[in-house]
Amino acid sequence: MSAIALITGAASGIGAAVARRLAAGGARCVLVDVDAGNLERVAKETGSAWLAGDVADPETSRLAVALAVDRYGRLDLVHLNAGISGSMGLDDFDPVRYQRLVEINVDGVVYGLTAAVPELRRDGGAIVVTSSLAGLVAYDGDPFYTMTKHAVIGLVRAFAGPLAADGVRIAAVCPGFTDTPLIGAAKETFSGAGFPLLTADAVAAAVESAFYSEDEPGAVLVVQPGRPPVPYRFAGVPGPAGGQRPPDVRR
Repeated sequence: MSAIALITGAASGIGAAVARRLAAGGARCVLVDVDAGNLERVAKETGSAWLAGDVADPETSRLAVALAVDRYGRLDLVHLNAGISGSMGLDDFDPVRYQRLVEINVDGVVYGLTAAVPELRRDGGAIVVTSSLAGLVAYDGDPFYTMTKHAVIGLVRAFAGPLAADGVRIAAVCPGFTDTPLIGAAKETFSGAGFPLLTADAVAAAVESAFYSEDEPGAVLVVQPGRPPVPYRFAGVPGPAGGQRPPDVRR
């Protein structure tokens, strides 16, 4: 039986590569992006349904899940991938750009989860969230982007146990610098320095493996050029992928 997948940020880069990879393997996909023109092109290429919308609006995620269920009858896989860079620091801080960054990179994931999880609970399924190496280390080149990607890792790890109890797996992928539109003009700098970039296809392969992985709930896969994806180990830290779960001390 073919998997039914929902992919956000699917008009280009990693999301488009995931759509191509899953569709080539027989999956039927629903693609979401704010870039309607490129999204339609990828949808036609992969034979996918598509919805032009902004993940910063919770209605977009709700409509996307409804489209998957209406068109294909269910939902099995969700790749919450939409993201933007921050490209600012304290000296050039812009509250409007900052708010947009948080809305896409954090709120978009939250809205995707709240829309998709009720459907995934019906028959089980898997969620993969795109974070970044900047979600694990302090990247001072884009500190507010780094903040959002750390938030995503925390969210994945916090929900891993409760979702697993409902038959839903959740994981994150943390790619290094990847040759996608997100890096923009910095690509020339990387090339000039001989710095290797990941391909979107390599990250897509890691996303696919994360969907079907038997790693413990909340796995965080580090993806770097020339190396197989490896789960990040939170040494000495309680919780998913890091040791014993702490007691529930809520009052």
